[in-house]
Amino acid sequence: MTEDEQKQAAAEKSVSYIEDGMVVGLGTGSCAAKMVDLVGARVKDGLKMTAVPTSEATAQQAQSLGIEVVGFDRVSSLDLTIDGTDEVDPQRRLIKGGGGAHLREKIVASLSDRMIVIAEAKKKVTQLGAFKLPVEVIRFAAPALLSRLEGLGCEAHLRSGSDNELFVTDEGNYVIDCDFKVIANPEQLALDLSTLPGVVEHGLFIGYADVVLIGTDAGVEILGS
Repeated sequence: MTEDEQKQAAAEKSVSYIEDGMVVGLGTGSCAAKMVDLVGARVKDGLKMTAVPTSEATAQQAQSLGIEVVGFDRVSSLDLTIDGTDEVDPQRRLIKGGGGAHLREKIVASLSDRMIVIAEAKKKVTQLGAFKLPVEVIRFAAPALLSRLEGLGCEAHLRSGSDNELFVTDEGNYVIDCDFKVIANPEQLALDLSTLPGVVEHGLFIGYADVVLIGTDAGVEILGS
């Protein structure tokens, strides 16, 4: 399978977890976008559900497909979230935020009964860290936080967008990408990052993923249950 076919296979498997009447979190990213298209097709065929999107881009895609989109003014919990990942290790710990949506993604996942993660084979790693860890920060703190983050053992750089201006999240914050190479202790790093004033959220998702669906040449590998 090509990487695109692996993503499609994982996305197809993931939508089988959605049942009539569910409130479902819809993730962000290239793999998640395939899933949203498939959810739209099921809605067109009669599936009754509502969705909480994790980004403005996902909200626009979902609405264009006829999926009912709601916010937390309408719902306080979700049955299920389906989202992609940038890395996943054997303990189902994740690095997310390549698209800059990890703040909303973590909020939605935290309010969901279950989280299904979808990915192509290359996203499965033995140890997290090859992918640069995204850290969302308030603008005021960003310059000072670069050195504080590097003190944790990484090379830290403010993310630029496609227009060469600094990337701004849906919440109006900056993202600092932290290159750790290898993250020896994800739990400790998550704690260290969360205690830095000015850090809004980081891309380490530990204890969130209940099931990981990985598209491979041999089919969809399932981690968790």
